[in-house]
Amino acid sequence: MKLFISQLFFFFIILTTVESKAQSGELADRLYNAHETYKESTLTQRRFKQKDILPLIAKRQGNPLYIIEKAGDSFEGRPIQMITAGKGKKKVLLWTQMHGDEPTATMATFDILNFLEGKNDGFDDFRKELLEKTTLYFVPMLNPDGVERYQRRTVQGIDMNRDAAARQTPEAVILKGLVDQLKPDFGFNLHDQSPRYSAGRSPKAATISFLATSYDYELSINAVRERSMQLIVGMNKILQKYIPGQVARYSDDHEPRGFGDNVQKWGTTLVLIESGGYVGDPEKQYIRKLNFMAILSALDKIADNSLTKEKRDHYYDIPENGRWLYDLVVRNATVKQSGKSFTTDLGINRNEVNYANASKFFYYSKIEDFGDLHPQYGSQEIDATGLTVEKGKVYPTAYKNLGEISKLNAFNLLKEGYTYIRLAPDAGTRSLGLYFIASPLHVLRSGQATPAGTPGLGNTATFILKKGSKVKYAVVNGFVYDMENYAATKGQGIIE
Repeated sequence: MKLFISQLFFFFIILTTVESKAQSGELADRLYNAHETYKESTLTQRRFKQKDILPLIAKRQGNPLYIIEKAGDSFEGRPIQMITAGKGKKKVLLWTQMHGDEPTATMATFDILNFLEGKNDGFDDFRKELLEKTTLYFVPMLNPDGVERYQRRTVQGIDMNRDAAARQTPEAVILKGLVDQLKPDFGFNLHDQSPRYSAGRSPKAATISFLATSYDYELSINAVRERSMQLIVGMNKILQKYIPGQVARYSDDHEPRGFGDNVQKWGTTLVLIESGGYVGDPEKQYIRKLNFMAILSALDKIADNSLTKEKRDHYYDIPENGRWLYDLVVRNATVKQSGKSFTTDLGINRNEVNYANASKFFYYSKIEDFGDLHPQYGSQEIDATGLTVEKGKVYPTAYKNLGEISKLNAFNLLKEGYTYIRLAPDAGTRSLGLYFIASPLHVLRSGQATPAGTPGLGNTATFILKKGSKVKYAVVNGFVYDMENYAATKGQGIIE
């Protein structure tokens, strides 16, 4: 009888574990599918400012679900606010946009707040457990001055994620004060990273990257850091269903000035999440959805303590962030130079340039590498085997203004090999500096020269790819136009 009871107990433990894992995956699936219901509809583009989120905080004043308080002021006097939900023993501090140009998790935070306010939607038991077992402290925009300029650093010019030790910025003083005051058990340091990081040495973008920050140069693992690893292992399992092969991790080299490293050292289990790139998602709306699902799933594991079932060693199975991606790679293009021919690859990146008070941007693309790029990949690639890369022609007519240029039939021009259009001397655009045009054309101001010879390293990425005398592709400002499948209703042209 004793043996039977022992076997029955063992079977119960196995069944409970399987059910817990199944429920965890089921919850993630349900959150993923339900995200649109909770998505904050006023935040649809990533270049919002603090004025856009203040009403979202203000409307929650008086809601008994929350405590809303000012944590302090930024260098320029903007209020930094904290929203508290829940009454549980496990304290979780989540902060976003300590870098002003990293907004994905801020959008997801307001989606999560919308979720916490829901009812009768099939998630009531989860919400009840979460709010009874945890206390959640959200700081949804830690660097509002940087956000105003859509820049990484604070208005003082300091990277506040390298200011945990010196604390020269008021924003860093605020965060350290919250950590000291709240003594959180868990912390989520929420960032964005370059969309050109790859998941290991692969052609796949690192859409989400993690880091269980190290608290010393020896990369020691205590119980605090081990929990970080376990949480990350659990989130990685969930994310693999939706972005297979597109989860990475940062090298855990110790950074003594970093908040993540120091918060871990101060005794809070710290998970750093970086939102990277996903092809076709420039405004990071899909990645926002992944944040929503992954963070809530992690909070579930914290609430029910199921994170302890994860094996920390699996953390090291996640590939490290790599630098193997360009936005565009043109492979095996033929170059004719000085009466000789050779083949080469071109690596091109599309860089954002702020305008309109940093609320908007345009792209300025350059040829970042030229030669053998076989170890690298492109988020977009052209096989130019048998095609010759040439500088496009300058159209002979000079135009008085951009309005005239916008009326041109860009397809016909590109098909004939014209990529450059010149403005007349009195066009009045010099005050704009580097700027953009919606047509897929490269506009030159009066007197502006085109690159000498075949476009190469460091040049603006405007050129044509020909097969014999026929233009197969036109590349204008780093964007590709296929002459046999031309579908550009709007281009990403540039004015130099």
